[in-house]
Amino acid sequence: MADPTDDPTSAPSPVTLRGGDLPWRPVAPQLRTVRLLTLGAVLVLPLLATVVVAVLVTPWVWLGTLALVLGGAWGAWVVGRQVSAISWVELDEEIVIRKGRLFRSLVSVPYGRLQYVDIQSGPLARAFGIAACEIHTASPESGGSLPGLPTDEAEALRSRLAARGEAQRAGL
Repeated sequence: MADPTDDPTSAPSPVTLRGGDLPWRPVAPQLRTVRLLTLGAVLVLPLLATVVVAVLVTPWVWLGTLALVLGGAWGAWVVGRQVSAISWVELDEEIVIRKGRLFRSLVSVPYGRLQYVDIQSGPLARAFGIAACEIHTASPESGGSLPGLPTDEAEALRSRLAARGEAQRAGL
């Protein structure tokens, strides 16, 4: 029996918020670690301050410490859910980036509209071997960002997108 994907009259798989049958690619799991370390760095000073005040001044401040711990646990859960919800796919005419669980976002950037692709990696991201790929178009609203790609993959994606963008703009 013939494969339905070989039939030129069959419609391509639709791009939907739920995904469909497209080969969505997730971001690197190291992004979760980087974001959790950032969350911990933000919470460590207020947490230490509330512990010191609770010990030296009044035990009622332990409620603030508890609130910070619960907020940090909730933040860690949210980070895990956010990172696992980021995925992307390269199609024939466009790159599509999907984000979010509760508030979903689907950004489709046609290759012909690409102006340039930017790769960014801070010190913590570099330590974990990941980078963010920022896709720029003429309109700021139509670009997209793809955080947490392995550095080699981000550089290869940048090269592919630049080549496809040139080919689309040249009318090939």
